[in-house]
Amino acid sequence: METNKGTVVVIGAGIAGLSSAFYLVQEGWKVVVLEKNTLEDNCSYGNAGMIVPSHFTPLAAPGIVAQGIKWMFDSKSPFYVRPNLSWNLVDWGLKFLKHANKAHVDRHAEAIRDLNLYSSGLYNGLAETPGFDFELEQTGIMMLYKSKEVQHEEIELAKRAQDLNLDVDILNAQEVQALEPQLKLDVLGAAFYKCDGKLYPPKLMQQLIDFLKARGVAFHTQTAVTSFVRSSQKVKEVLTTKGSFAADEVIVTAGAYLPQLTSKLALKTPLMPGKGYSFMYSPEENKTLKHAALLLEARVAVTPMNGQIRFSGTMELGSANDAIYSNRVKGIVESIPKYFPELDVAYPEDKIWFGYRPCPPDGLPYLGRMAKLSNVTIAAGGGMMGLSLGPAFGKAVADILAGRKTETDISAFSPDRFD
Repeated sequence: METNKGTVVVIGAGIAGLSSAFYLVQEGWKVVVLEKNTLEDNCSYGNAGMIVPSHFTPLAAPGIVAQGIKWMFDSKSPFYVRPNLSWNLVDWGLKFLKHANKAHVDRHAEAIRDLNLYSSGLYNGLAETPGFDFELEQTGIMMLYKSKEVQHEEIELAKRAQDLNLDVDILNAQEVQALEPQLKLDVLGAAFYKCDGKLYPPKLMQQLIDFLKARGVAFHTQTAVTSFVRSSQKVKEVLTTKGSFAADEVIVTAGAYLPQLTSKLALKTPLMPGKGYSFMYSPEENKTLKHAALLLEARVAVTPMNGQIRFSGTMELGSANDAIYSNRVKGIVESIPKYFPELDVAYPEDKIWFGYRPCPPDGLPYLGRMAKLSNVTIAAGGGMMGLSLGPAFGKAVADILAGRKTETDISAFSPDRFD
């Protein structure tokens, strides 16, 4: 391992930040991680734990606008815009409308696919690293549907996936049931993306933190960035609520808080926090799931993990807050027996987790060097693919700092594209 390359300040201790630190420290960088909250709870902990090459279609896609308009007036729906007079929300919405078209999807499908597939391979390597055991299972995800309309849409999407050389099968109800012998399903069928996988996020995050601390990475929690000291198109220092940190390189992996940080660097990275909820459910011993699934009409993710099942879902756009809107969670709970009639899942009361997906208006992440500042790299905005893309973000950051070509083409993800 090379040493003394310099000091990298990583802002944000989610999966993108920890993955960046993981690859950088092994290449000889001294790494300092700044986190405005604690290390115990961010969007990387409570998510669905899915690795999703299947998600090659950006959020800004044809049909989502019309569907979203139908949903946004129902507080239990999968997609909801919390009414407010925020210019940021209006600006985001206008940009979203501009990109929600077939040409945009077709233009970027391969780049998203490649980044997810690369990240999936990196997860395989990480799982083989001593000290890591985070329940990685590359056993596929089932996209379950109940209606003819969604069946038609999903079959068309699966054909596109096959054109992109992704491993996906269309299953009828009997074939789906055969994959889940312990639990009765009420579905028409599924697209089974055998290229997908799952893991247990809390184990992954804790094991990354332990690995990094053992290699001398310094973590500063409850440390919010207040400003940057710049000189000659470089950031020299990162100023925080707990002192200043000298930096040879700065990596911004701040998730849903990205715009607040990049505005201090005179960079526009439009992004809205998409609030999602999750909770854990303990099934009866003989009624467990083997595969992760998405309940397509309900937009609910179902992931067996840590001996339980995690249910997660909803996309609530609006300003960040700490409120739990019970109707959003009720929408998840009420959808479950429609697909799994034998599961009696009660409203989870005090066991509800929420977090914010960082959603750029074009559905593409921000990944790359800033044009205006030669030592600042952005790795954020993974939206619903944040956990899936984490290792690929981190390895791309390490490649950029080493002056190497990244393993996949990230040119479409330029952090300056809205500037």
